[in-house]
Amino acid sequence: MEKEILIPEKAILDKVEELAAQISSDYKGTEPILVGILNGVVFFFADLVKKMSVPSRIDFIRAASYGSGMSSSGNIRFTKDVELPIQGKSVIVVEDIVDTGLTLRQIVNRLEGKGPESIRICALIDKLERREESVTIDYCGFQVKEGFLVGYGLDHDEQYRYLRDIYVLR
Repeated sequence: MEKEILIPEKAILDKVEELAAQISSDYKGTEPILVGILNGVVFFFADLVKKMSVPSRIDFIRAASYGSGMSSSGNIRFTKDVELPIQGKSVIVVEDIVDTGLTLRQIVNRLEGKGPESIRICALIDKLERREESVTIDYCGFQVKEGFLVGYGLDHDEQYRYLRDIYVLR
């Protein structure tokens, strides 16, 4: 498969710093719980937390919706749940890419059932044109159109995660 750079590393890191500053400003004086959606979010999540200037607690959840193809299967399965108690807490769900919104909606529903004070969403990439389920992204890095993206944690069949830039597969 051919790949073409869509978002260079410098633009990614600049955007991560901007998002971290915005979150830090909004949560000044508090200690939010950041919940990363594994596996793709690991690079973005680590960079974001390092750039934040407010203390936070971290946890992860894993929900898979992609099979071996290049589109969401629509079937969501949870393989890891959050371990920290989130009842009465401010939660920020951190996602690498929001595509159809189906996975994210189910994750938010699951977390809402645990009684947090609030849930906000931070996503590095929003593919708004593919949205099937309504979700509000409170902190958004980039909006992109169609294309299967890889790099900076994004993968195709567990390949390409290691790339520093974000590419579109052709």
